[in-house]
Amino acid sequence: MPRMTDEEADALDEYYTRNTIMPDPDKPGFFARHTEMFVGVDPMTAAWLRAKAAAAHTTSAQIIGELVRKELASA
Repeated sequence: MPRMTDEEADALDEYYTRNTIMPDPDKPGFFARHTEMFVGVDPMTAAWLRAKAAAAHTTSAQIIGELVRKELASA
């Protein structure tokens, strides 16, 4: 593979300096559209979710979904 010239390296440096990849909530990316999905929990809750998910061979998100659906059904 041929080596890059100084001019090519300078052009790439300038391009990536001006075009940084930063999250923008106004753009239609997955994480920009779903930021409300990420909710922090305390360590005890996280440990319980991991244990429950492992026992049920499922994910923490599915456990939370089941709990929410049960709560909505009882309301």
